[in-house]
This record gives sequence, C-alpha cells and structure tokens, in this order.
Amino acid sequence: MKEELIISGRMNPKIDPVLHAWGWEIPVYLFLGGVAAGLLFFAGLYFILGKENQYTSAVKKAPMLAPIALTLGLVALFLDLHHKLYFWRLYTTIKLVSPMSWGAWTLMIVTPISMIWAALNIKEWFPNWDWKFKIIKDAITFIEQYKKPMAWVMVISAVVLGVYTGILLSAFNARPLWNTSILGLLFLASGLSAGAALIMLLSKNPEERKLFAKLDLLIIGVELFFIIHMFMGFLASTQAQQDAAALFLGGELTAVFWIFVVVLGMIIPAIIEVLELKGKHIPVVIPVALILFGSFMLRWLITHAGQLSRYLY
Repeated sequence: MKEELIISGRMNPKIDPVLHAWGWEIPVYLFLGGVAAGLLFFAGLYFILGKENQYTSAVKKAPMLAPIALTLGLVALFLDLHHKLYFWRLYTTIKLVSPMSWGAWTLMIVTPISMIWAALNIKEWFPNWDWKFKIIKDAITFIEQYKKPMAWVMVISAVVLGVYTGILLSAFNARPLWNTSILGLLFLASGLSAGAALIMLLSKNPEERKLFAKLDLLIIGVELFFIIHMFMGFLASTQAQQDAAALFLGGELTAVFWIFVVVLGMIIPAIIEVLELKGKHIPVVIPVALILFGSFMLRWLITHAGQLSRYLY
C-alpha cells in the first residue's frame, strides 16, 4: 500500500490527503475502463456461445473500440499520477488485498488481449486489410486456434475490470460515500450498459439490435436496483454515511444526479428502447448518447462527491 500511495502522491506532505481533489482524469479512466469491460464481456460471451456469425457487431466489430478506450483511459490515469516515474512499482509485486494491484495486473492482461482480438477481426472495419509481414500472418493463424480459451479469459478479466473500477474507490475507507461493496457491482452494470449501447449503435442487424436493447433494459433495471440498495444501505448505517447519502437525497447534488444519471442516463433511454422494441423508429444514437452520458456522469459525481464526504473525529 505504501508504494501505491507514493505513486499516486497521497503521501506527499504538500498534498492534503483530505482536501486533495481528483480532476477529470480519474472519472474518465473509470468510464473508459467500464466501456471496455462491457465491450469485451459481450464479445467473449457470444463467441463462447457460438454466435460470432449471428452477432458480428458484438463479437467482431465493437471490440475494436476496446483497446482504444483502454489506451486513452490509461493515459488519463497516468496524467493523474503525481509521481509518474514510479508507476512501474505496481508491477514489482502482487498484493491480493490491494485494489490497485488487482487493477494494474488486470489491465496488464486485458489490454494486450483486446489488441489481439482487434487484430483478429480487423477486417470487420477494413475489409481490404492485409497484414504485410508473414510473421504477423503466421501469428494470427496460430492464435485463431485458441480463440475460445482467449474468449474465456476476456470474459473473466472484463468482469474483474468492471468491478475493479468501483472497488478502486470503495477501498478508500475514509470516504463514507465510497465505503460500500455495491459500488463495484454498480460500476460493472454501468459498463455493461455502455457496452451494449455501443453495440446497438454499430449493429446493422435488427435481431442483434433487439437483443442488446432487451439486455440493456435488464441491465438498467439492475443499475436502478443497485442505486436504491446503495442509498438504503447508507441511510441504515453510520451518521457519516447518512450525511454522504444526503448529498444526493436533498443535498447539493440531488438535482444533477437524479436528472443526469437516473432520468437522462437510464429512464429515458429505457423508455426509448421499449418504444423501439414495439416498432417505433427512433434514431438509435439518441439512447446510446444518453446512456454513455449517464454512465460518465455516474462516475464523475460519485468520484467528486466522495471527496466531500468524510468521517468526523
């Protein structure tokens, strides 16, 4: 843990550990990590189920965005570090009780796998693509034989990545708003919803769009359940956690959270998806944009609101 605090700058005496505020980098990192987790989860799942030719956007096309999201997210995380030259120390050990260690090693696994998966399916975006070097062609041919084990690794690591984006915050026990096990599951569900939304946007297959619209409706329901459960847990807990929940239940963040995250990011997209399933023709970009916006705002507000909550001694 000491190494993690040195890397992040939380042990720098010039930085007050209570008043230090994260900027845009951490919410962006958590959002892009969640999106990548959602895309890779569905790609691996439907390949394992043998649906790669039926749901090509989910298995072959959308996952091409995952390495881009992961790379941009890691850049944002790197920019947030106060001691950038020490990031490598996270890879000198494995600590099972450390969320940052889990996250670092999960990213070490999932990032190259996402790049390899993208390389295997690059012709979905560029039909005339041809690898110029024979060694790459031979490597692609060799890896094709092991796509199913790779898909299993991708599914598992995607779930770990999605949960980790919430556990990273909940490990800070000094912040009452973050000190809940629900946060990891909520961020995982949010990432899956964002991934399903992007697949709907990219798909030209009506059957595939309907499938992921139904899946997204289910996931949105799960998200709402987690949000309600989280606040109920806070209200039944210590005074500090009740005060943290009050930020969203009548406090200064109430309007922005319930309007931007719940109404615009979940309820309205769900209504649009129901109408779409009933045969109404609504541009798919509308619910997708709202879901992505709500997913980002969820992380932005939770990240910044958590820094307003504290235990009073």
